[in-house]
Amino acid sequence: MARKKREEEGIGQGWLTTYGDTVTLLLTFFVLLYSFSSLDVNKFKKMVISFQGALGVLPGGQTVQEGDNSFGGRSGEDAGDVRKQTQGILDVVRKIQTMISEEGLQGQVSVTVNQRGVTISMAEHALFERGSARVVPAGKRLLARMAPFLNAVSVPLAVEGHTDSLPVMGGVYETNWGLSSMRAATVAAYLADVGGVDPLRLEAVGFSQYRPLVPNDSEPHRALNRRVDLVLLSHMSQ
Repeated sequence: MARKKREEEGIGQGWLTTYGDTVTLLLTFFVLLYSFSSLDVNKFKKMVISFQGALGVLPGGQTVQEGDNSFGGRSGEDAGDVRKQTQGILDVVRKIQTMISEEGLQGQVSVTVNQRGVTISMAEHALFERGSARVVPAGKRLLARMAPFLNAVSVPLAVEGHTDSLPVMGGVYETNWGLSSMRAATVAAYLADVGGVDPLRLEAVGFSQYRPLVPNDSEPHRALNRRVDLVLLSHMSQ
């Protein structure tokens, strides 16, 4: 009789084992879901920076330090989109570098990668005459050649005008602010109207003399500072 009672108790408590296994599986499942939703895309985006040497990107890009949150976080559900956009940007870098090499544009166009994204820097003499914001024919050909590469990705594109520190002498523009801003606006308009770049992706801004690449202490240095930068911005979700 006692044996029968023990067998009945064992049968009655068997559901606890099944229940315990089910709870454990559910807990494991939700832990996995949480780990996927917390995917650290910031570290994944740092992969772009790690490609700097492998791609032969010209020096000058600032490396990303551990703990830098410039790129922001992303949820796991769109990590695939981020991965696709990152690969697209790397393809753009390769194609532009190939174009620079094939057309002998070293010294006129350079590419750097940093935490902001990819910066395509075009020297003043590649686009404009001194003190002018009208794009020369060779500059139009350069922008037209560049447009398909820029259209291959959908990230925001900043067009940034820069000058040296010398005062503007004569001409339409009274200050370096006006000259740098108009140059940026002119390039942005050409990319949108002729190059087919989505205007909603574009922003144009002039920085005058206040973001130089090198000190404005010699004519070669001032020539480096007179430029227009196209920046494929890395903060895609903003």
